[in-house]
Amino acid sequence: MGFTHIDAEGNARMVDVGAKDATRRTAVAEGRIRLSDECFALVEAGRMKKGDVLGVAQIAGIMAAKKNAELIPLCHTLLLTSVKLNLELLPETREVRAECTVKCEGKTGVEMEALTGVSVALLTVYDMCKAVDKRMTIGDIHLVEKHGGKSGDFYFG
Repeated sequence: MGFTHIDAEGNARMVDVGAKDATRRTAVAEGRIRLSDECFALVEAGRMKKGDVLGVAQIAGIMAAKKNAELIPLCHTLLLTSVKLNLELLPETREVRAECTVKCEGKTGVEMEALTGVSVALLTVYDMCKAVDKRMTIGDIHLVEKHGGKSGDFYFG
């Protein structure tokens, strides 16, 4: 079996999806960032010096999902019909959990858009909080579920 993103001469290529039928596609991704006690308290109280951490991170994640094809070299540009990015404070672990749901009617899936949205949202939290906490850790970024397309449904775990 050959690689899908490399042609017969070994050159990178974007997969031709022209012959595929457009279907409704949905992907959900999530990830987390762990903060120090002090940093978490400031974010929770809305007192971080740079402003509304969660509001800015939400917008950044949505924008990133829309720009995915400009960031990941061989991804297709997709006409997204919906991008939702939710951020949840988890006091028991001092984490912010990001979840991104992306939808489109297209010929290829939106997993990368959802993963990119989560990643940039969490990086934005880091950027807005780094003056208080440089030991934040970002992790557990993964695809939660996807629907549509030839390969069908996928559920993590």
